[in-house]
Amino acid sequence: QDTSSKIKISEKPISFSESRKAATKLYLKEHYGIDQDSIEIDPRIVVIHWTAIGTLAGSWRAFNREELSPGRPDVSKGGNLNVSVHFLIDRDGTIYRLMPANWMGRHVIGLNHCDIGIENVGGVNGKDDLTEAQLNANVQLVQELKRLYPKIKYVIGHHECQKLEDDPLWLEKDASYRTIKSDPGDAFMSRFGEKFKSLRP
Repeated sequence: QDTSSKIKISEKPISFSESRKAATKLYLKEHYGIDQDSIEIDPRIVVIHWTAIGTLAGSWRAFNREELSPGRPDVSKGGNLNVSVHFLIDRDGTIYRLMPANWMGRHVIGLNHCDIGIENVGGVNGKDDLTEAQLNANVQLVQELKRLYPKIKYVIGHHECQKLEDDPLWLEKDASYRTIKSDPGDAFMSRFGEKFKSLRP
């Protein structure tokens, strides 16, 4: 398999110490019943988000810390492992890789064991303000990920994750652990048009 990238991706890695890897393995075990020696995943889903932070630097800092910040009571029920995501797209469409696409990130309930997360800088106060450059970058990145990981079955917005609760890929063991998300919204997802029609749930 050709794993070289066909598109420009800049490297901006977040901190991922042995402690964070251990917490990730514990998350896999506790939430999905997956007990394994590594944090590697077999990607089947791409989940698109917005950061709700207006800058690249602020967005990156939010993912770089290894433990959840005190201001995240919505997800703290799921443990102290900080949220993490594989790719971050700036307002101008620049794509940054924060962590390997085949490592588990924590960014969506029920599906982290098999998904790749793409965050987009923006969406402050829930405003749908993602740019055309970001849309185009998302399209190129998803097409590239599908080429690299042909088993990818779905592309969803974060707000759509519970549509997959009846899918075999949904493994969350805690029935009470749910959040309601609005990002990136139906309007943004509809802007993909026909491009990912076969990958929509």
